[in-house]
Amino acid sequence: MRKSIYTYAMWLVLPLIALMTSCEPYAIPENTIFFPSDTTTEGEANLHKWLDETNPEGWKIFTLDDFVDTFMTEEGNFLSDTCPYRTRSTNGNGIYLFSVDTLPVAGRGIYIRGRVTTDDYAGNFYKAMVIQQIVNGEQQNLRISVDIGSSGGLFQLGQEILIRCNGFAIGRYANQPQLCVPSYNDNAFANKANEKVGWAPGRIPGSKFRLATKMIGTPDPDLLQYDEVTLDKLFTMIPRKPAMTKEDMKKVRHFDGRLMRLQKVHFSGEYYTQDGELANCVYRHPDSVSEANVFAPTTQNVGYPQSHVLCNSSNEKDKAICCSCSEYAKFAYFFLPGAQPDSTKAVSNCKRWDGTVSGIVGWYADNASYIPPKSDLKGSEWSITPRGVPGIGIPDIQFKSNYPLPGIPRGTEWVPEEFDPVYYLDYYYPDKDISNSDE
Repeated sequence: MRKSIYTYAMWLVLPLIALMTSCEPYAIPENTIFFPSDTTTEGEANLHKWLDETNPEGWKIFTLDDFVDTFMTEEGNFLSDTCPYRTRSTNGNGIYLFSVDTLPVAGRGIYIRGRVTTDDYAGNFYKAMVIQQIVNGEQQNLRISVDIGSSGGLFQLGQEILIRCNGFAIGRYANQPQLCVPSYNDNAFANKANEKVGWAPGRIPGSKFRLATKMIGTPDPDLLQYDEVTLDKLFTMIPRKPAMTKEDMKKVRHFDGRLMRLQKVHFSGEYYTQDGELANCVYRHPDSVSEANVFAPTTQNVGYPQSHVLCNSSNEKDKAICCSCSEYAKFAYFFLPGAQPDSTKAVSNCKRWDGTVSGIVGWYADNASYIPPKSDLKGSEWSITPRGVPGIGIPDIQFKSNYPLPGIPRGTEWVPEEFDPVYYLDYYYPDKDISNSDE
């Protein structure tokens, strides 16, 4: 009897074991995710065959600059008297810093392709990407506004992608061209709402972007091209103080998103105020003071990118550029290179550290009344946005000490140091007992 029960139980369990075994995941074939690399004739032929099969009305892959010039107009097609852009998009001079042009849903397939140059792990490119295409040996670049958190996990640095742009839009946010969708801000209670309510480029929904995007080959960061230049050289390539003319704006917009490695630069220890003035950073708590000597102290959740000045070895302010960082980046509360927890020497050693800063270059301008400034650094500025620092994301800031400091020989590599709130309290309140407090 007992033997029969065991036999019966075995027959019941066998299908369950088989079912569990059948649920084990199988390796996903690479060719179901990636197109073969475009470096081979066969890979390119397979890609074109797929495009022919999926686009019965024809298709075209535009270069990035050609895509912008073909579909992005100055006013955009969302300009309306009854439902306008945000008020600061223009001051009536014919230049629009905010615009939206929609792309046709049906008809010929509209494609762009490029290699991802950004990474969002360190937090400086939140729900934003930049792609690069090399045309005749030169960079062409385009920003992409996409509503995907941790997009770098899917679209990794150096991954070439092909995007079907039909149904999306091309627009400018603060004068920076980007692939996007139209977005209307109706928050009448926002800070300075009168400047923000209206149409502007918005993020492409993640599901729509994934459906429209195919990967070509596998990620290869070594294929990314950097322009390695000094600040002196940089400002022979672009206008240092762009004029609000269509000619200068075209130069600015084509240069936007460029992947660069600036050489022989150092932080001056100064920050760029909201009024366009220069001021020295100070040693204060970055939670409460926006001029603290870290990469991005608080903006009280206003959210604008913080700017700190990079100079050449001669400290020439007319050849300076800003280093831009979000207050939500993982390294936002790390000290600037050379900055220290000392109220009297907060930034005095910044000039003692120099090297290279890599990242994405752009000219952010969201004030439609902009006039080219008379002073060295006043008004909208060129900036470079690093993708990380050593130990956090991509190590885009590579500095060494150029002068012997106490305990630091010349040539020592810069190691990022985070603001320490405990040391800060001891420094400013040495006699305060906080052991039994909530602080």
